[in-house]
Amino acid sequence: MTDARPPGADEATFIAAARSGDPARFALITERHRRELLVHCYRMLANYEDAQDLTQETFLRAWHKRESFQGHATPRTWLYRIATNACLDFLDKRDNRTPVPSGLPDSELPYLQPYPDWMLPEDPQDAAVARETIELAFIVAVQHLPPRQRAVFILRDVLGWPAPKTAEALDLTVASVTSALQRARVTMRTQLPGRRLDWRSPATHELSSDERGVVQSYIDAHQRNDLDALTSLLRDDLRFAMLPDPGTVTTTAKDAVDGWISGGLFQPGHDDWRGIATTVNRMPAAALYLRTPGHPEHRLFAIALLHIVDGEIAELTGFDATGTPWLDLPPAL
Repeated sequence: MTDARPPGADEATFIAAARSGDPARFALITERHRRELLVHCYRMLANYEDAQDLTQETFLRAWHKRESFQGHATPRTWLYRIATNACLDFLDKRDNRTPVPSGLPDSELPYLQPYPDWMLPEDPQDAAVARETIELAFIVAVQHLPPRQRAVFILRDVLGWPAPKTAEALDLTVASVTSALQRARVTMRTQLPGRRLDWRSPATHELSSDERGVVQSYIDAHQRNDLDALTSLLRDDLRFAMLPDPGTVTTTAKDAVDGWISGGLFQPGHDDWRGIATTVNRMPAAALYLRTPGHPEHRLFAIALLHIVDGEIAELTGFDATGTPWLDLPPAL
């Protein structure tokens, strides 16, 4: 794999580490790319734990293939190529990575997991952390692309790789890459109607004051056990899903609220809430804690990721937070 420029100091340092035969030295120089590779694998797989595994697999493959690095590409490019193909190998062996039809306009992804903001690359200007390309809606939409089409789309339209570089990384022709990208763009427009689709231009990173206010109101409504106040925050055509439970997707606020009530939430025994405002997937989020009878503390119950439009919650994706230690949330309040 080649980049259109002569090798530089980074490549020379990388080659020296690779040829030293010292795994610790090699790990030290590749480790700096861990966070961006983790984001890349997460986009490919939509599952944080799998992304962690495949990032580690990338480093193992890089060590075993270290002699193949000749400095014709940057170390970063070389590692991205290995990571992409590791994810494609993983997807080739799995039959549970296709969105599950739910009978609704969208499909369910029971394997979807939230991504912790604290594990994003530290450079806020890094294209890998643009808010629009880590939000849940984007991650879900990408999963509707066939794996190799997905890889082409992410390398071309998210990372900004040229077609020849992408083709070489995936062992495809330039014509195949161009065709796959065209098809991927059509699917993404279908999955994200009305959303911003220019993934490579500058993107916002910070929450607006409007978003912060809605999150706090959402938490306050829980803490007051005020279902009317909570309902007033929801857009009528709210899309709600609770993962990893299958069959929980609803497309109206009324159906979502009815489901919460029938499930026992906001009823005696499930009405003592506390909350913490946070961000996950660079989205406004609320970590919800519930104190049930017989327990002295409010224990972490769920994490709710909110897509807020014009002061209302348009999409609400809830995750069982008891199985997400990587979010680094307090287990109890």
